[in-house]
Amino acid sequence: MSRWDVIIGCIITDVVAFFIVVACGATLYTRGVREIKDAADAAVALAPLAGRFASVLFAIGLLNAALLSAAILPLATAYNVAEGLGFESGLNKKFSEAPIFYWLYTSLVVVGAGFVLIPRLPLIKVIIVSQVANGVLIPFVLFFMLRLINREDLMGTYRNSRVANVIAWSTSAVMIALTIALVWTSIAG
Repeated sequence: MSRWDVIIGCIITDVVAFFIVVACGATLYTRGVREIKDAADAAVALAPLAGRFASVLFAIGLLNAALLSAAILPLATAYNVAEGLGFESGLNKKFSEAPIFYWLYTSLVVVGAGFVLIPRLPLIKVIIVSQVANGVLIPFVLFFMLRLINREDLMGTYRNSRVANVIAWSTSAVMIALTIALVWTSIAG
């Protein structure tokens, strides 16, 4: 069951993100808006759909995204880093049993909250830069992850199958090509 909740959650967040982009593009771009500077600019995209309730609807969505980001992303990072470095991790452990995990989680939440509280910080640009950085770095993560997944001494019977490898390496190749295209078009103008 835990696998399906992750799959369904990922699909739902991707579908919502897709429609946010479509709604913003269909309403803002057609009106000549080429740059979104803050959340209020993005909320305008919902006005044709939600009318006077657009700001409330956008605020609910923004709160949902903020709570998810503030809790889940630092937690997932703390789990991955602690486990990857061989430290104990888990919310079911006491602080004395998994101090690295809890310090990492707490630090990530504090740094994230502190970053957002910087006055006049252009948060939309920060979001875009972080997503571009994620897109540029993910092929490297995928490469090393796929190398590890295919080590029989490490994964045993959980190693990738031939079909899974074809899909994974093909996806990685496409992502690498898209990353190179992004970097090239950004540099070339």
